[in-house]
Amino acid sequence: MTASPHAAAHLAQLNVATLLHPLDDPRLAPFVELLDPVNAAADGTPGFVWRLVEDGAADATALRPAGEDVIVNLSVWETQEALWDFAYRSGHLEVMRRRREWFARHVESHLVLWWVPAGHVPSVTEALERLADLRANGPSPRAFTFASSYSATEAAEHSEPTEHIEAAPAGESRVG
Repeated sequence: MTASPHAAAHLAQLNVATLLHPLDDPRLAPFVELLDPVNAAADGTPGFVWRLVEDGAADATALRPAGEDVIVNLSVWETQEALWDFAYRSGHLEVMRRRREWFARHVESHLVLWWVPAGHVPSVTEALERLADLRANGPSPRAFTFASSYSATEAAEHSEPTEHIEAAPAGESRVG
């Protein structure tokens, strides 16, 4: 994991997407073909720190901690601006514009952001808890969105102590 020597906190993000069809369905082939280039672009984006990758795979699409038809994307970024630039000012935006071809429309929140200590690798369990918190309680310094964001300072003022972890539990994720 690379870390900014000046940052005390990094931004974690989780988004979930409910597949309209199985990943091996021909209707999802365009999405599957875009996974490697989009992940490579993320990995090379300034401010990228880490993303969840299944052991022995190039991505996390086979992990289904939120349901059999739900894929997850979990990553860590040096700043909110770095994540925003990747999501909305890069080739990733074209993929997002096509999301309705591949994913069901979510009625409840599908994206959550939260601050973690620099060097901390969030677990999938932690990420799903943050999403559940956002869904149950709305945006807060603990769990928020781009539209309702909080600074790392605000989050630190309202957080419970978090153990500093250098690596996620074996088999759950690895640096991509």
